[in-house]
Amino acid sequence: METLMERIAAVMREAGEIILSARHIGETVHEKQGHANFVTEYDRRVQLFLQERLAGILPEAVFVGEEEDVHPGINSGYAWIVDPIDGTTNFMRGYRTSAVSVALLKDAVPQAGLVYNPFSGELFSAEKGKGAYLNGSPIHVSGRTLENGLVIFGTAPYYQELEDDTFALMRSYYRRCLDIRRSGSAALDLCNVACGRAELFFELRLSPWDYAAGALIVEEAGGIVRTIDGEALVYDRPIPVRATGCAGGEI
Repeated sequence: METLMERIAAVMREAGEIILSARHIGETVHEKQGHANFVTEYDRRVQLFLQERLAGILPEAVFVGEEEDVHPGINSGYAWIVDPIDGTTNFMRGYRTSAVSVALLKDAVPQAGLVYNPFSGELFSAEKGKGAYLNGSPIHVSGRTLENGLVIFGTAPYYQELEDDTFALMRSYYRRCLDIRRSGSAALDLCNVACGRAELFFELRLSPWDYAAGALIVEEAGGIVRTIDGEALVYDRPIPVRATGCAGGEI
C-alpha cells in the first residue's frame, strides 16, 4: 500500500506533466497586484488539479493555494499549503527553474514538505522527524563556512519598497561569501541549501506557499530556517526568511 508521501509525490509528478505540456504560455499570462507579479492559466490549472487530487488523499484538510483570493485558517487541523508553479516568471520565459511545492501542516506545524522540479525530474521531500531526501536518497546541508559558501537570494520583486534593504544585505553577504546566486524560485533555493549546493538563502518577504515545504526540507536536512530577525516561522502571513546550512548555523 502506498504511503502518504508516495501518494502526494505521485500527484505532484502528474501536476508536473501539466507544466511540461505547456504551449503558447505567453498567451495565457495575466498580471496580479504588485510589480512583476504574474499568473498563467497553467498556474490555475495546476492548482485546481492539486486541490482536487489532494482532497482525495486527505479530505479533512483545508487548502491554501497561491492562486486564491481568500485563504482559510490553518491553526487548527490539517492544511495543505500549495504553490502550483513557484517561479512563474521563469516558467513564462522558458527558464526551466520552476517547481510545484506542497506542504502539509497540522495545527500550523509542518508535517510534510515536497518540492518537485519537473524540468530536472528532482523531487525533494521531508517528513517531520524523518530526514530529507532527493529522489529517495538522503540529503544533508553542506556544513561549509560562509566564507566558502554560496549565498542564494530572492529580490522580493513584488515589493519594490524592499529593494534597498535587499541589495544592501546581498552586498554584505557578497563581501563575506564565495559568491552570490539568484534563481527566481524560493522553493528550489531552499532545497539547494538542503542538499548542500548552497550554504545560505534569504528573501525579505515570502508568502507561506513559497517556503512552507522548502523550510521543512532544510530543517530535516540539518539546516536552520528562521525569519531575518531570528524568529520562528509562521505560516499564516508573509514574512522575511533566511535559511542556513553553514557550519554551526553561521549567518
